[in-house]
Parts: sequence; structure tokens; C-alpha cells
Amino acid sequence: MKLPGVGEFSWRDVGTEARLLLIGIPVFLWTMIPIYHMFLFAISPKEDAFSGKLWPDHPTLHNFEIVFKQQHYFLRDFYAQFWNSTLIAVSVGVLTLCIATAAAFAISRLKVPGGRAVLNLALFTYFIPAAFLAVPMYRTMGNYGLLNNHWSLILAMVTIASPYAIWVLKQASDKLPVELDEAAVMDGATTLQIFRLVYLPLMMPSLVAIGTYAVLLAWNEYLYAFLLLSNDREITLPVALGNFLAADDSPWELLMTTGFIYALPPAAVYYAFRRYMVGGLTAGAVKS
Repeated sequence: MKLPGVGEFSWRDVGTEARLLLIGIPVFLWTMIPIYHMFLFAISPKEDAFSGKLWPDHPTLHNFEIVFKQQHYFLRDFYAQFWNSTLIAVSVGVLTLCIATAAAFAISRLKVPGGRAVLNLALFTYFIPAAFLAVPMYRTMGNYGLLNNHWSLILAMVTIASPYAIWVLKQASDKLPVELDEAAVMDGATTLQIFRLVYLPLMMPSLVAIGTYAVLLAWNEYLYAFLLLSNDREITLPVALGNFLAADDSPWELLMTTGFIYALPPAAVYYAFRRYMVGGLTAGAVKS
């Protein structure tokens, strides 16, 4: 069927779009409604926080002022804890990238003996839920004197993120033409030059995707941060948010305000690199 000035018209296309909308709209609402309620708490006075209204009668930014000025007992170390979260997340991202990139290059391009066995053994660790490894990790860090030290959480998160990162980068690396390496060798390039001048530029989308994945994994971690860090000035902000629930009269409006602020950086990171996230992770998901 063809309509004037419209071109080809297909009821099948209309049906496909309708099905996508029927799926997309509920998923969008399911995702956004909790965020909207968090925002409502953040702009509501304490007495109106549980009013159940779709919009507060007297919206205010006073809760944000309290958080930024650290005017509550639970917020006295807000900036230190926010910095701890940032430092740990960035460190995990950098270390995971360094380890995973080098390992993927060695396994995929250099064909080191036993490389695939190492990769399979690393992936085998995911058969054990990360929560079950929390107590053994706690004892290990205690044996090395790293408890209540940022390195304990950094190393734990790198341990969790690296196997998946290596696997994704290895699969993406396998799709690169081997003729590029051979041409570089013919031109007299060393292994390090191939890695720096050929491999890294071609792998950039996957590297950005894996780096973002590792940063967000560490940014949102709670269990390991709760076990490995205890000093108020050393803990991350998710652990500090949990302390709000210890009070008899929890300041929910401040809890939601702090949580809303804490959710902004990962949202910004994701939307800044979403093109690389989709392309990079997809490149490592399917082997041609």
C-alpha cells in the first residue's frame, strides 16, 4: 500500500512500532518513577516528605543546602566520603583497564601459551556469587593489613571486574585483522609499538566501555565497602547513606537528597559514553 507523498507504507512496520512502544513505555515508567520519587523527597520539607502527593505544596532546595553545607550529623564528612568514592572508582577503572588490556593483548594477539586456560579460569570465578566472597576477601585483606585502607576496596573491585573485562576485550581483539600486526612487524615495529600504535587506537571503543563499566561497578559498591572500610572519613558515600537508617527518626528527605546527588555523576558518565558503551560491549559480545 502506498500513500501519496508518504512513500511505502507497511502495516507490519506499524505493528512493530506499536509493540516497541508497548514495551518501551512501561519500562521507561518503571525506571523513572523511583527516580521521580527520590527527587520529590529531595525538594520536599520534612513534614511533607510522606504526603503522597505528586508534587509538594511548598517545594524547596533547603535539603540540598543542608547537604552541601554539611549541616547534619550524618553529613559532617560528606565531601570526604564523596572524594573517597570518586578516588576508588577512578582507581578501579584505571587498574582494570591496565590489567584487562594487557591480558587481552597477550592472549589474543601474542598467543601466549596457556592464555585461554587462564581466561577460562578467570571466568570460572563468576560461578561463585561475589557476595559469598566478601568474608574471605575480608580475611585476606586483614592478613595483609589492608583493612580500613582504600587499597583493600580497590583491589577487591579490580578482582571482581577484571575477568569480565578481559573476556570482553579479548573477544573484541579477536575481531581485529591480524594483517595489521603483520604489516607493523614488516615495518620494523616492536611488540610495544604494535600495542601502543596499532592495538590501543583500534580498541578504543571497547576500552572506554570497559573503563566505564569498572568505574560504575566500584561507584555503586556497598557490601565490600561496608566490610573493608570502617572509619567515617575513609568510607564511601553509599556506606554513609546506610548510616542514615540507623537513627530512630531517619531524615529521609536528606537521605534521598544525598542519594540523588550521588546518582548524578554515574548518569553523566553513562550518557557521555553511551555510544561507546553499546558499541564497545557489543563488539566483545559476539565473535565473528
